[in-house]
This record gives sequence, C-alpha cells and structure tokens, in this order.
Amino acid sequence: MRVIVHGMGAVGGVVAAALHRSGAEVVGIARGAMLDAVREHGLRLRAPGIDETLPVPVVAHPGEVDWREDDAILLAMKSQDTVLALEALRDAGVMEHPVFCAQNGVENERAALRFFPNVHGVTVMMPAHYLDPGEVAVFTEPKLGIFDIGRYPRGTDAHDRAICALLDAAGIAAFPHEEVMASKHGKLLLNLQNVIQAAAGRAAMKGPLSEAVRREALAVYAAAGIAWEAVDAEDPRREHLLRHHDALEGVARRGGSTSQSLLRGAARLETDYLNGEIALLGRLHDVPVPVNAALAQIGARLAREGHAAGSWAPGTLEAEVAALGG
Repeated sequence: MRVIVHGMGAVGGVVAAALHRSGAEVVGIARGAMLDAVREHGLRLRAPGIDETLPVPVVAHPGEVDWREDDAILLAMKSQDTVLALEALRDAGVMEHPVFCAQNGVENERAALRFFPNVHGVTVMMPAHYLDPGEVAVFTEPKLGIFDIGRYPRGTDAHDRAICALLDAAGIAAFPHEEVMASKHGKLLLNLQNVIQAAAGRAAMKGPLSEAVRREALAVYAAAGIAWEAVDAEDPRREHLLRHHDALEGVARRGGSTSQSLLRGAARLETDYLNGEIALLGRLHDVPVPVNAALAQIGARLAREGHAAGSWAPGTLEAEVAALGG
C-alpha cells in the first residue's frame, strides 16, 4: 500500500513524514509555501527524540500523481476544503481507492461517500503543530498519536488493517474500529472548544462556555440517537501511549488546530464543521443549541476580521456569545 497524503498541514505533515521515515511509500499533496518548502528543502519532523528532515515526495495536485491500484488516500485538509479536494481526486481518475478521512468533525466521510464507494473514518488524537512552511511538530511520546480507523459508516476491512500496520510501524498507534464514527463523535466533543481557545486562549477553556458547548452537544446526541465514545483523558490508551510535552527545543505549543489556522492568517476556519455540526443537529432535532450556534458565527468573524489567536479576554468572548443569543 502506498499512502497519498492529501493536505500537508499539521496532521498530514506529521503522518507523511513519519511514514516516509519508517520506509513506507508516501506521496504528499500540498500547496503554497508548504509545497515550495518541501520541494526545496524536505519536510522537517520534530517530536520528542526526533529532529529529522525527510525528502518526502510532494506534488501540487492529484492530477500529478501516477495513480496505482494499491494507493490509499488519506485526507488531512480542513473540512471546509474537503469538497474541492474530492472533486480534484475524481477528476484525476480516483474511483475505487480507499479514502481515509483523518480530519476533525463528522461530515467529511459523508461528503466523500457522495464521490467514492470506499470511505473510511479516522479519529485523530495527535497534538500536531504547523506554523512554519516545511516544518511540523508533535508533542507526545512514545507515540506520535492515536488513530481509530474503520469503514464508514461502520465495520472494518483489509484496507483498515493495512493502513493501521503502516501507521504502527511509523510510530502512530492505530486501531481498527468497527464503529469509528462513535469515536469521531467523541473527538468532536473535544473539538467544540477549539474556537474558545482560538478566541480567548487556553484559560477560557475552563470557563462556562466549555461546559455549555458540551452540554448542548450531549443533548443533541441523545435526541438524534448518536452513539459516542470518550477519547479524552478517560481513554486508558492515552496514559501509556501519549505522554504530553508542553514544548520541544525551540518549539512551543501554540494551541489547537483552529488557533494555528488564525496564526497562519487563514481566511476560513473549520468551526462551521465543529460547533456548526451541533447547530445543525440542534435545528434538525428541535434542541436549543444557542452557544454552539453563536460560536460558529464567531469563528467565521475571527477569520474574516483577522483577529489574532487568543486576543480576546474570556469576558469579551462570553459577552459576544450572549449578544448572539447564547
């Protein structure tokens, strides 16, 4: 199996570098400054005990890949970019290849299934970091991350087992999971706080908004009959597989994926597919979700107006949520 990593940000960059480092066949699809940097200098991977620059093959578009029958596609772009990526893959001739959605949120798999028959979910537990082109970092040991992997909407197959074996050999603990979307819905509960951190910093994540977004999400899960599994600190795998560091030499953690997007000056955030997912479910099942709905709007505003990550006071964020009806 050759892995085509589509989206070379934090998670995609770490996965591509780790696979290449382990001897697996991998091709990255990147854009902009990351594409230019990897082509010119290689991809630098930083992790506890690791600082290596790797000559990961990279292209700018799926049409540049010499597609083979044994290719597997791992999507690692943000959810707002998924549909354009799927269209580009279809135009490049992808048909039966397995597509693995290693992305936050729970909408990507459904979107991919509109295009391709062989879709798989991936729950990503990996504190990955990407701010500088050509460099990615991850802050855990002894594993770079924990991935739950299974077919969408359920089940597992030989493709799941094959990619799990490759990831395990690359230092990423990967587990075939018969009900992977339950795992992904558990991860969504954690990602609902991303926009809170992006707006007002880590301290705000211990405030009332974090409790409110989770409470609303659990209410809509119950109304919609959605099963979920805890993948936070209650997951016993974390204790022995993901020991966290706050920094590496010369690299400090700069927040989660949404905060990093703001730091890179992104024009759009993934909040519509995180808090916005809860807003959607609430509207479908007549469950009030005012805090998540307000935070989805605020996420769009943060990017549109160019706010710096963590630049709001927690009280300011709470007042903005209240003004929007949350």
